[in-house]
Amino acid sequence: MSKHILDRREFLRTAGATAAAVVAVSGATTILAANRAWAMTLGAFGPHEAEVLLRMTRQLYPHDGLGDIYYAEVVEALDAKAQATPELVELVKNGVAALDKAKGVPFLELSDGYQTEVLAGMEAEPFFQTVRGHTVVALYNNQVVWDQFGYQGSSWQDGGYLKRGFQDIGWTMQPDAEASPPPFLG
Repeated sequence: MSKHILDRREFLRTAGATAAAVVAVSGATTILAANRAWAMTLGAFGPHEAEVLLRMTRQLYPHDGLGDIYYAEVVEALDAKAQATPELVELVKNGVAALDKAKGVPFLELSDGYQTEVLAGMEAEPFFQTVRGHTVVALYNNQVVWDQFGYQGSSWQDGGYLKRGFQDIGWTMQPDAEASPPPFLG
């Protein structure tokens, strides 16, 4: 049996881009990268709920450049909330069941188009709104993904964007005089 050991470059190249699998290990649910570069253990959700949530979060906010690890972190944070709130566990379990029943085929077996259609049909449901609200905050507050979107982060602590990046616009040769007032000397 050959044992493949990841070197640092291979780990970094594949850690964010590999497909994730959801497995049950010793009674606990684990989201596992295909290359085993990372894993997350959940306590409130079973394997099916975790896998549906992983797919749902990617369908809600699809970014081809983001690996499953970032969406798995969203599910992991939702699981942490659910461990402290039994009502949330029930809401998610019922919501996943509703997703599976919507077309008479399990949600995970539906095409991307049908998954989007099913989710659009549930927009007003508390389950959808809870997962959507959690996902938008957990995904876009993750500072690791900011670079993927070209977001430099908060600037107020550095004097705002006038002093940090305001004139970094590369699509014009010279900004207008009104756009670049002289520095305040007072």
